[in-house]
Amino acid sequence: MKIVHTSDWQIGRTFSFVDDEALGALQAERLNVIQRIGALARQEGAAHVLVAGDVYEHETPSERTLRQPMERMRQFADITWHLIPGNHDAHTPQGVWTRLLRDNAVPDNVRLHLQPEPVMLDAAHNAWLLPAVLQRRHTLSDLTSYMDEAATPEGALRIGVAHGSVVGFGNEEEAQHNPIAIDRAVQAGLAYLAMGDWHGFCQINDRTVYSGTPEVDRFGTGGAGGGECVVVAFDGPTAPPRLSRHRTGRFVWRKFENVVLTSGADIEALEHRVRAIAPEQPDTILAWLEVSGMLGVDDLALYENLIERRLRSAVTCLRLSGTPGLAAGPDDLDMLGASGPVRETAEALLVQVQAGGAEAAVAQEALQRLFLLWGEVRRTAA
Repeated sequence: MKIVHTSDWQIGRTFSFVDDEALGALQAERLNVIQRIGALARQEGAAHVLVAGDVYEHETPSERTLRQPMERMRQFADITWHLIPGNHDAHTPQGVWTRLLRDNAVPDNVRLHLQPEPVMLDAAHNAWLLPAVLQRRHTLSDLTSYMDEAATPEGALRIGVAHGSVVGFGNEEEAQHNPIAIDRAVQAGLAYLAMGDWHGFCQINDRTVYSGTPEVDRFGTGGAGGGECVVVAFDGPTAPPRLSRHRTGRFVWRKFENVVLTSGADIEALEHRVRAIAPEQPDTILAWLEVSGMLGVDDLALYENLIERRLRSAVTCLRLSGTPGLAAGPDDLDMLGASGPVRETAEALLVQVQAGGAEAAVAQEALQRLFLLWGEVRRTAA
């Protein structure tokens, strides 16, 4: 018997640091990935997909957002999708799950598990699902504790599904809300405990696993296993499950920290590093660059062209923290002409920069913009 384990779809999630075009692409891909999960289940011969909470980002999504994931799952009538609430979409009286049931929006192949009780998962394999159900965003009690005493037939394959933070795994502050005992699988006789809440893959032990989100949604989780699902194969109720990780995400998020630029070669190398993430599909890249350093006038213009313009146009999102400064001296002023208002303004700004003080940084930025704009004027005239 096989299942697909996924979690944290966060349908309806917003990203404040991207433009409208990129936001639309990111939100669409959080829906498109459901189809890739369904295709993976078919490919692997898994009749069941467990979604361990946070199907939705908010408790009050729009009508369209509420129904969209249901319609994606409806397309895979040969697969049963099992959903539980998470901390973002807890089972509250007027929440998403109540709305779905009230509006008869749940397809026949989708099962909402809203009560903490054993449910027959697969009769042919005597497999039972034990869901933990969040009825509020945060709870201080372990909602998986009931599993220890939950009755199932003799020899049953017991599979738990929960959304929360495992206690005692180096995350004490995070585990203050929705705590899960680290040994729950052993105490409850579970063949597997499918976890949700952490957005990167994490295997706590042989039988307790976080799948991570199937489409990465933040900088930092890509290296920890975000953007994938887990296929779990069972050989029996007591045998350790066999896990295989499968990439399902389209977008790749990377953060480059402490990038110091001092030359044109550094700028070209930086552009190459970012493009090398996905050389054939740069539109799948979201890059966050922490940039500093000092550049000459020509190199600063190169930075503006290669990074600010060309690279930004190639990738889905280019997020910049910091900017290289201008290393300009008196000799650089000659490119502005021997005299005139532009030259006089640059000379005054350079004096302020060299004097230091509170206004030096503002003068430095103004001088930098002046050189860049002057360069634009010259290129346009040419």
